[in-house]
Amino acid sequence: MKRFLHILPIYLVVFILVSCSNDFQRIERLYNDQDYQAALEELDSYLFFHVTDLKALHMRARSHEELGDTLNAKKDYERIIALDDEYAQAYAGLGKLLFEEKNYNKAESYLLRAASLEPADFDILYLLGRTQLMTKKYSSSENFLVKARELNPEFAKVHFYEGMAKAMRGDVLGCAVSFNKYVQFEPDQLVGRYNRGFALMRAGYVSYALEDFEAILQANPNHVEAMAKKGYC
Repeated sequence: MKRFLHILPIYLVVFILVSCSNDFQRIERLYNDQDYQAALEELDSYLFFHVTDLKALHMRARSHEELGDTLNAKKDYERIIALDDEYAQAYAGLGKLLFEEKNYNKAESYLLRAASLEPADFDILYLLGRTQLMTKKYSSSENFLVKARELNPEFAKVHFYEGMAKAMRGDVLGCAVSFNKYVQFEPDQLVGRYNRGFALMRAGYVSYALEDFEAILQANPNHVEAMAKKGYC
């Protein structure tokens, strides 16, 4: 009888642990299926008993974010940082939300912290590079975008923003190279062709620039800037 009483609590603990694991797996399935409202309801119940579960808090923050509830998303990210001040994705999440609110200076500070903790995370480096374009730190922006591009060279927009950073620094040829790469991935994006044409024109490659401006005007005859630059060439 005494042995049974000793064994019973062990079984209860195992049962609770297995039950919790199954609950969280169900929540993860809801989240992965993009059923964020249902995931959020389950997470609220789960976190009532597991208040320091960072993964669950992160998932709830992301669910809030996907549902457009930025206030509660920020609260969860801040809660994560209070529990673990080296949780990079919480800083990145706050940085992303602040970037979307056009609070670029504050976004930059959170993203710099995230990048210091996870220096090989493409999403963090890419967003930090874009943020520093907005805060006019063009050399630093280019450095982060180059690192992001090295991690994911087939992501078209990283070449676009790298080209913008180079343009703002006055690196005309470098700008043309970056926009050339962007156009290879996104040939139908007129803004990329226009920027490449403008950079080539500034660098003195007038015949190549004309090809871009003529291609833009063929797709959109009312593109005033391309028309003007063609006339200038």
